[in-house]
Amino acid sequence: MSKEYTNGEVTIIWKSDLCIHAGLCARNLSSVFQPKERPWIKPEGASTEAIIEQVKQCPSGALSYRLNNEE
Repeated sequence: MSKEYTNGEVTIIWKSDLCIHAGLCARNLSSVFQPKERPWIKPEGASTEAIIEQVKQCPSGALSYRLNNEE
């Protein structure tokens, strides 16, 4: 199962079945990734560049992204 969250420029895709809850996203970019909140991903909380850099660090591959202007 996957969910998508967008800030207009970038869409974050979260695949819950792959998530190992390492917590890197929440520790390193807590303005976007807030596991105790619903929705827990708030893409308006950081720049598109910061989001992309953090998503690339996801150890399980549960987080991915796509730029909305690249269809």
